[in-house]
Amino acid sequence: MVRKSSITSMFAGSPVKPLQQHMDKVCECADQLPLFFRASVEKDYSSCKRLHKSISGMEAAADAIKIDLRTHLPNSLFMPMPREQILDIVRLQDKIANISQDISGIMTGRKTEIPEAVVELFIAFVQRAVDAAHQAQSAINELDELVETGFRGRQVDVVQNMIAKLEEIEKETDKQERKLRHAMFKIEKGYDPLDMMFLYRMIDWIGKLADVAHQVGGRIQLLMAR
Repeated sequence: MVRKSSITSMFAGSPVKPLQQHMDKVCECADQLPLFFRASVEKDYSSCKRLHKSISGMEAAADAIKIDLRTHLPNSLFMPMPREQILDIVRLQDKIANISQDISGIMTGRKTEIPEAVVELFIAFVQRAVDAAHQAQSAINELDELVETGFRGRQVDVVQNMIAKLEEIEKETDKQERKLRHAMFKIEKGYDPLDMMFLYRMIDWIGKLADVAHQVGGRIQLLMAR
């Protein structure tokens, strides 16, 4: 758990550092998902359980940072970013960690198998959604420079390009999701209907992970446009 004194010292300069630290921990949660699904494909349920426990621990650490950030975020007119927008970004980042935990939790509990015919598509889809989270993280990590330059100049172009790349990744995940759903539809009659229902639910949540990461980029654009 992050000590409150360390969070407080960060706010002595800017709220950006704890925001970035929170996103780092959130991405650590998401990073476990490709490993989790590979273990699931191999029916290595002990590894699935271990990875879910790891994700849960990281999600708890992210929650601790979130709570400290909210507690110590000042109501100051002199902050480099509006308080409400900072809190909104934290809320979205937090969703990425929560989704990662929920996905691994349900898959661990049900031991739902991914049909061999769609394994490659499924893993690629998961990885691209995680890529979206990391692209959002890259943009968040540029907030220091944006604050220093007053959200002006060349640094704005750098971050706009990052967000454009994030939008591209999110669109790719949409295409992968449609392709995966189509492949699932063609084979679903040969599998347990309840298992298929849960796999479709997992697909929804993985797509949502990429969508939430895209929303983080949108919030950064709002900061630059103010």
